[in-house]
Amino acid sequence: MTILTAGLGEHLPVGEAAVLALLGYAVVFFGIVLLMAVVMTMGRVFIARDKKAAAIKEAAHAAAQAAAAAAPAAPKPVAPGTAGELKLHDVEPRTAAMLMAIVADKMGKPLNELRFISIKEVK
Repeated sequence: MTILTAGLGEHLPVGEAAVLALLGYAVVFFGIVLLMAVVMTMGRVFIARDKKAAAIKEAAHAAAQAAAAAAPAAPKPVAPGTAGELKLHDVEPRTAAMLMAIVADKMGKPLNELRFISIKEVK
């Protein structure tokens, strides 16, 4: 029994055709194994790189915490006086803060010397 090969017009015995098919399968399988090895190697390289970067970041974070603990933080100066209670009527807090800053600037006085009782939007 012989097998006709595609396009060559030659006849191969069944044994040779089987050997040729097995060689083809072996080449494909070897290529897949080689590709798998490359992907696994690249994965290990990237994992090692990420671990190294994380270790460097952690060391820098620890050094920053040690430096922060060594130097006590200076207390922030608090402005004297209080503005008291402020009632907002249909006004966002951000808008109210801007209005208070503008009024203090136009009057030439510090904000802590002014007292705002309520802010209401006029429509």
